Amino acid sequence: MKQSSILIVDDTPATLRLLHDMLTKAGYKSTPLSSGELALRAAEIEQPDLILLGIDLPDMDGCEVCRRLKANEKLRSIPVIFISALAETIDKLKAFQVGAVDYLTTPFYFQEVVARIETHLNLRRLQSELELRNRLLEEYGEKLHELETLRDSLTHMIVHDMRSPLCGISGSLELLGTCENGELSDEGQENLMSAANATGILLEMVSSLLDVHKLEAGKMQLQLAQHDLRDIVHSAIGLLGKRSEFRVKIHVPPVPVTVRCDGGLIRRVVLNLVGNALRFTPTTGRVDVHVASRDRSASVEVADTGYGIPPQYHKQIFEKFGQVEIREEGHIYSTGLGLTFCKLVVEAHGGSIGVESEVGKGSTFRFDLPDFPTMAQRDAGPSA
Repeated sequence: MKQSSILIVDDTPATLRLLHDMLTKAGYKSTPLSSGELALRAAEIEQPDLILLGIDLPDMDGCEVCRRLKANEKLRSIPVIFISALAETIDKLKAFQVGAVDYLTTPFYFQEVVARIETHLNLRRLQSELELRNRLLEEYGEKLHELETLRDSLTHMIVHDMRSPLCGISGSLELLGTCENGELSDEGQENLMSAANATGILLEMVSSLLDVHKLEAGKMQLQLAQHDLRDIVHSAIGLLGKRSEFRVKIHVPPVPVTVRCDGGLIRRVVLNLVGNALRFTPTTGRVDVHVASRDRSASVEVADTGYGIPPQYHKQIFEKFGQVEIREEGHIYSTGLGLTFCKLVVEAHGGSIGVESEVGKGSTFRFDLPDFPTMAQRDAGPSA
């Protein structure tokens, strides 16, 4: 183990000898000096682990020496303990103000001197270790960020390249279903429909991943216009086809609920929320969609009677590929990128999204959009 080095700076030879003998006996490497200028030069040449500094020095007082030490980037971390025959409070306060960590006054007792020195040496070691760990963590964080950026770029490139062949497959399957409709068996038609549905799901995943990447990078351009949320909800649920028949009930007010938004993106948000609700609700359950107007805002709620989500996972499900296992029911609530997409789209509009859920009773997802028009704006009708 490295022997700790200590500078003793004082203008009294007897004090220097006494402290030098004490520190040598305690196993420290001590260097006695009689002036502040010598102490500053010695510290620059070989940085000590601690300095015992006298108040009254022939060339400059101890406070000035301490100020210069603390002003030096290389030396400022060295702990300084003032030593003096004076015990007035004002001296102690001044010492601490210029950066000292402790104060020793005569008579010097071996156990006390060693205990105080060891305490501040240990504190400095711990501080040095903490600074080193912080630097390593910072370097690790920068490296991790570089790797994540590289990964995201590579993923984006691969997914972007996947889109074209998937579109080709989807178009071919649709054309095949049209051309061969009379010659395929029922089983063949069913298989063809399953392939088309699976391709559609893959295309939606690819689109969601690309859109999430754009939204995270702030590169998604919103096509803003005035829309009636009632129409958006009806349109979204209509896209679900037979999946929504008899299981989804829409509740809308009798007057338009007009917001300025990107109609296509908000429709996909509703589609995701209702699709998830249907997916995780038994066929005997129901899904209710509520559209409401509020003061300068509007909201959409999607409530189901499904398995529900434990409260500790209410934030996790909005993260990329978040999934939650409900052990009591044996179900896994996995949303892939759907809810991440919803969150980013709603927040891009300046809104908010969240969930209230209880295991065994169902979930209610709700998003709010700001910029709800005034009554005069609403009476004037929607405009692009």
